[in-house]
Amino acid sequence: MTPTTKSTGKYFEAVGRRKTAIARVRLFPAAKAGYEINGKTLEAYFPVKEMQVTATEAIANAKAAEKFHITAKLVGGGISAQSEALRHGISRALLVYDVEIRGRLKKLGFLKRDPRAKERRKFGLKKARKSPQWSKR
Repeated sequence: MTPTTKSTGKYFEAVGRRKTAIARVRLFPAAKAGYEINGKTLEAYFPVKEMQVTATEAIANAKAAEKFHITAKLVGGGISAQSEALRHGISRALLVYDVEIRGRLKKLGFLKRDPRAKERRKFGLKKARKSPQWSKR
């Protein structure tokens, strides 16, 4: 995974996932830090403060020397899963930028792709495991 170059300049790219949410993240080294998610600001895309904190945790804990302008394309899932997918993507992109951060991010659990997802519904059952009510007569 090497940094890619385009007309917009050098950036570090990675993909983060959670449940059915997918985040394609690009970190542009910039003088001023900022977020652009699906063409919106972080505050506009994640109105809940808790989601904003989740999304920005990786960059805050990495203590990256350079400031980054982060652009992300989020698809699928709900806003909670999307914020966690964004965190996962930022963590992976930071590894492309600097491998030394790996220990710190791994300890916090930001590099692990959370495998928990909704279990599929089985035939003959009402939900994944809930069976129909049994009646003797």
